[in-house]
Amino acid sequence: MKLEEIEQRIESAIPEATAEVQRARGAHDDDHLAATVRSPAFEGESLVDRHQRVYDALDELMTTDIHALELTTETPTE
Repeated sequence: MKLEEIEQRIESAIPEATAEVQRARGAHDDDHLAATVRSPAFEGESLVDRHQRVYDALDELMTTDIHALELTTETPTE
């Protein structure tokens, strides 16, 4: 799956989100990724809840296409 498709999936599932996905630093394959996701929907949520939103957006990809995902989740003001 292309990185842009993963970004679109996250952005479609989380209100007003912007997602930047890239290959994780030092990764030599396409299933170790790093993502930065910003959304006002994260306001007041714990880090665990924010990450769960992203995992929910990626659904089955987390078991089929993505082996590891390094996540940074922020509100627009963070």
